[in-house]
Amino acid sequence: MALAAVTAARRAARNPKQTFGHYRWEVLAALANATLLLGVAAYVTYEGIGRLRSPVEVDAAPMLAVAVMGLVVNLVSFRLLHSGAKESLNVRGAYLEVMADAVGSVGVIVSAIVILTTGWPYTDAVVALALAAFIVPRALRLAGEALRIVVQAAPPTIDVDVLTHDLSGLPTVTDVHDVHVWTLTSGMDVASVHLVSAGTHSADVVRAAQRVLREHGLAHATVQVEDDEGGECGAEW
Repeated sequence: MALAAVTAARRAARNPKQTFGHYRWEVLAALANATLLLGVAAYVTYEGIGRLRSPVEVDAAPMLAVAVMGLVVNLVSFRLLHSGAKESLNVRGAYLEVMADAVGSVGVIVSAIVILTTGWPYTDAVVALALAAFIVPRALRLAGEALRIVVQAAPPTIDVDVLTHDLSGLPTVTDVHDVHVWTLTSGMDVASVHLVSAGTHSADVVRAAQRVLREHGLAHATVQVEDDEGGECGAEW
């Protein structure tokens, strides 16, 4: 799912109906991954509680062998996704799934060893509940980040009040309004802003505003300059 979303976002060109392309597919895939993980955690919790009440006999030897093989595969995937998880919310979702699988494999290995050595019947249930506790806060964090992008909230790395203050300090600028900052996809923060200028050189105001916006990490912005008499000049990059 993560790979399909990345491919769709990068290959699909902009068109009159999707003027920003398909970047949001990555965000939706991350949200789907988070939802899936929460569902898995809920199911694991349900099963874990059930096994605490009524322990089930487990064949620990084959369980240990399968868990070791699964851990090897997950560690390879974990390594491949590690660098991309810092840049893409979608890849982070896939990375979190692999991490949960890897932690689950470690838990199963520990559980199998404890069962083989002590025969304690509750080990499997305790490990399952611990895995669910590990997954839930991380999945919620991923879902929260994806939802922030979907509802077009301002990025946490950009202080809109500080940005507005910096734009207000530009020469000839008398007012700043309609400041909108949002995230299109991971690593792509965008903005639009209206500036009122007392001067006649709108192009200079736009260039100065572009410099400020870039300093705040905005990859794409639309700047509209209005003069005191109601005239307008706009620029976009």
